[in-house]
Amino acid sequence: MKTRKLAYAAMLIALGIALSNFVYFPVGASKCTPVQHIINVISAVALGPGYAVSIAFCISVTRNILGTGTLLAFPGSMVGAFLGGLLYKKTSNKFLAAAGEITGTGIIGAIAAYPVAKFILHKEATALFFVVPFLINTVAGSAIALIILKGGKFLKEIYKK
Repeated sequence: MKTRKLAYAAMLIALGIALSNFVYFPVGASKCTPVQHIINVISAVALGPGYAVSIAFCISVTRNILGTGTLLAFPGSMVGAFLGGLLYKKTSNKFLAAAGEITGTGIIGAIAAYPVAKFILHKEATALFFVVPFLINTVAGSAIALIILKGGKFLKEIYKK
């Protein structure tokens, strides 16, 4: 592991935790925060799928420990981070990274959240219940991330491949 990548990952984790307390909205049984999806897309592009998943996991764990997150953050954020990172790694296309985040979180992660909601949180919901709120959240976050990446020439300075 490179020190620069670890430092950048730590910065993204800190931003994800700090900003999620200021920008969130309840949708259904979940607390939705577009900040997580902004971080997922940026980390997928800048650091790759492994780091993106690790960053999503660290943010989810810390937010749960602090009482500001829910267990639904795990399937939602980690699948999207992985798929976004994988698509960017294969194509070097930022839009496909965002599409991977949207598909991974908004559809796959939302369906994966069903067993968490039913068996761990004891919430009654259908398997597709979380798709709409997760999609709303991840589309907003991914769009903001693309705007940041478009204007973010700073990424080339912070992280040189």
